Amino acid sequence: MQAVICAAPGQLALIEIEPSELKPGWVRVGISHIGICGTDYHIFEGKHPFLQYPRIMGHELSGVVLDANGATDLRAGDPVVINPYLACGHCPACREGKSNCCETLTVIGVHGDGGMTEEIVMPADNLYPAGDLSLRDAAMVEFLAIGAHAVRRTELKPGWRVLVVGGGPIGLGAAFFARIAGADVTILDAAADKLAAARDFGFGAVALEDREGAAFKSAMGTGFDAVFDATGAIPAMNQAIHYCRNGGALTLVGVVKGTLAWEDPEIHRRELTIRASRNATREDFEHVMTAIRRGQVPTGLLATHATSLAEVPENLPKWAHDRSGLIKAIITV
Repeated sequence: MQAVICAAPGQLALIEIEPSELKPGWVRVGISHIGICGTDYHIFEGKHPFLQYPRIMGHELSGVVLDANGATDLRAGDPVVINPYLACGHCPACREGKSNCCETLTVIGVHGDGGMTEEIVMPADNLYPAGDLSLRDAAMVEFLAIGAHAVRRTELKPGWRVLVVGGGPIGLGAAFFARIAGADVTILDAAADKLAAARDFGFGAVALEDREGAAFKSAMGTGFDAVFDATGAIPAMNQAIHYCRNGGALTLVGVVKGTLAWEDPEIHRRELTIRASRNATREDFEHVMTAIRRGQVPTGLLATHATSLAEVPENLPKWAHDRSGLIKAIITV
């Protein structure tokens, strides 16, 4: 079967591979659609700090069950959303239902080979029935679930004023689910196309260079009730505490290799609640699927670019170089 492999930074190729062995408790799935994540671009560019090459990328996945292998709730032909996080199931985090931050978590397409291929095998527990969702939309559930998880962890209250720093796909996911939770959302970003998209989606949008302007100061007031950082950039993450009101919350959705530095008196003066948010759980995946069915997330506008498996070696490098107007590129297998 065909797969796209990143043999080394800057080197993509369409290759033939053998199907994986089907283990007890695992299910064979025919891949239908694949979302290209920022992580995939980083892998291609050689910017991922922990990755070993060669690597078959792809972790935003939908598919159709080919061989249920005795899984009780799945049948051949069932459309599924694929949860790409492989957890141990027995560490303290897993026992508390936090498999998203398992002590030995493996993410397919990052720590091991992923789904940028025609077939994949996955544990039955990692496959969620997609029901009446289109398979294209089902491939967008994972990245949206990251934002949904961050919002759920933050325990937003209706009417809260929320700032999302970073208007990329993860930031937009946080913004959509903050709005679904009843918040008034502003997005802060430096890129004109991301700000335009934020406005098109009905969010307040402020350019980074306009933080001292009247519009941002009016939205901020004495500080936002909750701030989400979706940049993964140290300067932005360090600055984020200054956008929070006293008694407010800061949730770090973006991740970066490095050290953050905050002024302790500023954190204590505000009595801030600071959280990290990693990946998502089944509860978040199900919440996203429900929101898409209700028309609360405009997936048709999020899917800005399209390609096929055979065209990925040509198109992904172009999009890695120029992402203007790009929100989510979807591969159809």
